[in-house]
Amino acid sequence: GLREVSNPSELLINHHEDELSGIAIAAAMEGMRPLLVEVQALVSTAAYGTPQRSATGFDTKRLNMLLAVLEKRCGFKLGQKDVFLNLAGGVRMDDPALDLAVVCAVLSSNVDMALPKDVTFCAEVGLSGELRPVTRAEQRIAEAEKLGYKRIMVSKYSKGIDQGNHKIKVIQLGKMEEVFRTLFGN
Repeated sequence: GLREVSNPSELLINHHEDELSGIAIAAAMEGMRPLLVEVQALVSTAAYGTPQRSATGFDTKRLNMLLAVLEKRCGFKLGQKDVFLNLAGGVRMDDPALDLAVVCAVLSSNVDMALPKDVTFCAEVGLSGELRPVTRAEQRIAEAEKLGYKRIMVSKYSKGIDQGNHKIKVIQLGKMEEVFRTLFGN
């Protein structure tokens, strides 16, 4: 029979003992429900000439666009790298709020440095590398807080976010470069 799943976000996030590179948590929406989704990326040197781009649960064309933004606007050389992306749990999502988590997971795998376990991401990435606001930011922040995350990165252009309403630290940034400096200290 059927049984209730009280918190689907917990099913979509693996709690790893080890710190692993290439994993980022996105605060997404499925209909009207906020969900935290684990984004997994693997970046490696292309072994057979033409680099492969593969995405499971995420639009491959959008992945290619995000990789182009990283190359052109942020200076990361991914042109000769294979990039594999997966949304854990077999979900398929097209929420633009996944963009920032996808980019952070790809860069984490590329430099082989794990992202902090207490941070989640929620922003669309524009063609010029700017972080764009997404709808229902307050609901996404509340879901991340409920699941015990300490920080969430969102667009500084998001309207109506009141830090006083949350225990989670809301980090508002405007460009991808600011995200990298915050995460990797460069």
